[in-house]
Amino acid sequence: MTAFVVGVDVGTQSAKVLIFADSGEVVAEGHQALRPLEIPAPNRAVHPDDDLWDALAAAFRSAVAGFTGSGFDTADIKAMGICIIRCCRVLLRADGSLAHPVINWMDERLDHPHAHEDQYGEVSYITTTSGYIGLRLTGERVDTCANLIGWWPVDDVAMDWSDDPELWDSCRLNRDQVFDLVKPGEEVGRLSAEAADAIGLPAGLPVVATAHDKAVEALGSGALEPGVGLVSLGTYIAAMTHGARYVPDAESFWTFQASLPGSFLYECWGVRRGMWSVSWFRDEFGAAAASGVVAVNDPDSDASLEELLNAEAAAVPAGSDGLLTIHDWAAPPHAPFRKGAMIGFDGRHTRAHMYRSVLEGIALRLKAHMDPMAAELDQPFTRLIVSGGGANSDLMMQILADVLGVPASRNELRSSAAIGCAVNAGMAAGLWASAEEATDRLVTRDDTFEPIVEHTRMYVELSAIESSVHSHLDPVTECLYQISS
Repeated sequence: MTAFVVGVDVGTQSAKVLIFADSGEVVAEGHQALRPLEIPAPNRAVHPDDDLWDALAAAFRSAVAGFTGSGFDTADIKAMGICIIRCCRVLLRADGSLAHPVINWMDERLDHPHAHEDQYGEVSYITTTSGYIGLRLTGERVDTCANLIGWWPVDDVAMDWSDDPELWDSCRLNRDQVFDLVKPGEEVGRLSAEAADAIGLPAGLPVVATAHDKAVEALGSGALEPGVGLVSLGTYIAAMTHGARYVPDAESFWTFQASLPGSFLYECWGVRRGMWSVSWFRDEFGAAAASGVVAVNDPDSDASLEELLNAEAAAVPAGSDGLLTIHDWAAPPHAPFRKGAMIGFDGRHTRAHMYRSVLEGIALRLKAHMDPMAAELDQPFTRLIVSGGGANSDLMMQILADVLGVPASRNELRSSAAIGCAVNAGMAAGLWASAEEATDRLVTRDDTFEPIVEHTRMYVELSAIESSVHSHLDPVTECLYQISS
């Protein structure tokens, strides 16, 4: 008899629920877009109302309808794994309800320890998004030890709360304000009757902990071998690689708990609002590309705006004829005055140059962070696996291969985080004996993009320029920041 597991992936922009057979096949899925973030003030960002739960419940209902509509029985689902966006803060009343909308990772409050504001009212518990969604699903105040990134008094080696009182003081927290912890692959709890009624799955279903979203993506992408880098093309674009040793004092990367207990994830600084900037360009300028196609070429074209923009930009030479994009649409915490910029305009440049430059800017910024990480680990990258919706773009894949100078592959199923959830859940339920067995079933490589040597040489020169730009732009953007604030 076929057994099934559920992978739950809630990111900044959408909630996804995938149901996998033990053979590795996706048999049903549900997607629900999240509402746009509310920006009540500069450098503040919250998820409106109870949007994370509302979107997830809708995605569940869609997936379950597809599952049962195909003749499957929800009684054959053995477990679900949950992966919810990291680096957020959730403030709860004593009854578990939200005291304040979920604070998104782009909010400046996340750059500092928790500090009470009058608008919060009663706050009894402070947790992560995974802790909150786990509570909504099970009624248990339990969280994964591997999603505590930022101002949390956690011991990453012990995989539990720290016993250092000074660390607790620095985080402005005490033990009765936080949830109990479990390791990735352990149960958060069982699906409550109330949650079961809301999402359409049987009460009592095991809900299994994973890690933070990028670590779950790394597991679900199959990027486990030394020298393999994962590039996660999300709202926050991250680059990372797995390792077996804890490196607490690295200069060019962070060491995080991985989705497999006893393993670690090395992650360098990424690109804030990375794919968001691509979506921004599409929304602001894509209609013109579409109108040109409809008016001149095929009035029945159903090509997406991204496909049209990618096709235009693919005809632009590598390097965008000298147009360089600096990706500071969301400024880093250590330099909140930084702004995004495009430099080098002349009479040759078109919408297509701008779009290609946005993609190249992402890859160049990643290279600036990935090269030092590889050097410090003494482990050069030999190939990349690229996950996320941006991996659908052949142009983006080729640019990443060219800029980093190594082959870039993508998997048939781009939702690597959902696969990582399924791996943890399936191992907990006894469907697979190891992560290797699970990924053999669930992960199928698609195509690989080889670097074009002459492009790589040119991008080395462009990377040196991109890396030096902030020393010139910072005085200008700091003045602009003062004016706009």
